[in-house]
Amino acid sequence: MARIVLGVGASHSTLMNTHWDQVRHVDRAERFRAALAEARDAVAAARPDVAIIVGSNHFRGFWLDLIPSFTLGVGEVIASGESGTPEGPQRTDPEFARALAEDLVDHGTEVAVSARLQIDHGQSHAVQYVLRDLDVPIIPLVINAFAAPLPRMGRCAELGAGIARAVATMPRAARVVVVASGGLSHRLPWPSRWQEPASEDEEFLVEAWLNGRGDWHRYDRRRREIITAARAAISPDFDAEFLGALERGELAEYADWSTERIEEAAGNGGQELRAWVTMAAALGFAPGRTLAYAEMPEWLTGMAVAVIPPEADRD
Repeated sequence: MARIVLGVGASHSTLMNTHWDQVRHVDRAERFRAALAEARDAVAAARPDVAIIVGSNHFRGFWLDLIPSFTLGVGEVIASGESGTPEGPQRTDPEFARALAEDLVDHGTEVAVSARLQIDHGQSHAVQYVLRDLDVPIIPLVINAFAAPLPRMGRCAELGAGIARAVATMPRAARVVVVASGGLSHRLPWPSRWQEPASEDEEFLVEAWLNGRGDWHRYDRRRREIITAARAAISPDFDAEFLGALERGELAEYADWSTERIEEAAGNGGQELRAWVTMAAALGFAPGRTLAYAEMPEWLTGMAVAVIPPEADRD
């Protein structure tokens, strides 16, 4: 029988790859990077046969012409390779992914499936750092965190519980890690509602999100300029509360949070916390351990790394 052997939550930022030499808070950045390495070692020790990576997409694999709430990669997976992240085909496990999708749908969670899925740093940052050199097949699970309307947090918790159930009933013996990529608090210089762009930059971004399919590189330079010019808006108090709940095994309390409440407390980038709640639910909301937290204005984000062992493996 398959079983989940570890949960990992890790923030992502491509600015970590491209702007390391501009970091002012070097001690914080190094603490975060060391925690990623510690999480990677924890994954290696868990000896996984497959990794489910739960994260967002930043309009390099999905566009406004079609953006499901949940999408599971069940065939080819190609990483877009922006800003020094992995590029090209990734190792996958289509048989396991298809069985997972079928079980989720059979039990009422209608995930979309993709036989040729393009991912960006919403998943590939985890491949680059949390799964570094481990050669573990991945199953990407993309959650829409940026193009309203967004899936309810409670629905994400149900999705995580569904993953746990599906894995537990798989006849194949497999060790599974679930990695959440994204968060914590941050505000991207993006329209929170794509239907209502409020500036020239926001109008450009909506155009890129709508017309970028097969042509996203054409928009990427200006997109990058908008990101690097943004001012950080991080909520360290919220991040501390969120990580405290993770450590107590109480992330289920966020299942009732609305999209509006998340944005008010953690910014529009905080919508990526859906990935963390999904991962934690897959681990039965067992208590976890924070490996590091770093408030990184240079990367616009409250950066965190945490692990959740299965309930049966707790000391």
